[in-house]
Amino acid sequence: MKITNPARSPERRRHDVLARLERETDVWVATADDDGLPCLVPLWFVWHADAVWLSTRITNPTGRNLRDGGRARLALGDTQDVVLLDGEVTVFAPADVPEAAGALRAKTGWDPGGDGPSYAFFRIRPYAVQAWHGTHELRGRQLMRDGVWAV
Repeated sequence: MKITNPARSPERRRHDVLARLERETDVWVATADDDGLPCLVPLWFVWHADAVWLSTRITNPTGRNLRDGGRARLALGDTQDVVLLDGEVTVFAPADVPEAAGALRAKTGWDPGGDGPSYAFFRIRPYAVQAWHGTHELRGRQLMRDGVWAV
């Protein structure tokens, strides 16, 4: 593949990341258990109040890993348009987060609380964000560090 477009500015990358978080519906969620066994699944999400919110059963491997590990890596896009977010996880019952639950329902049409009591909500507050389009954008890909936007 020949790269013909110039690298985006950091400000443009941040704008593009935030636009994708608003627009996209699915995110890859990477977690690991206490033994380091990795788990990678796609889940619906919503960007709400400067955090990624998603829901899954607390009883499945991803739910347990999010609850017990307290952190996750999220990925949007393919290898030519990458967004990676590393974040700290907080667990909530659906009834405890009516705004986030409503935002997820409005975006996806799905109400996890209506699917049974084993569903929980997970807020993932990013502490690191990277974004790049191809190898020519690897330099400058770190847009957030320690929870603070660099741009």
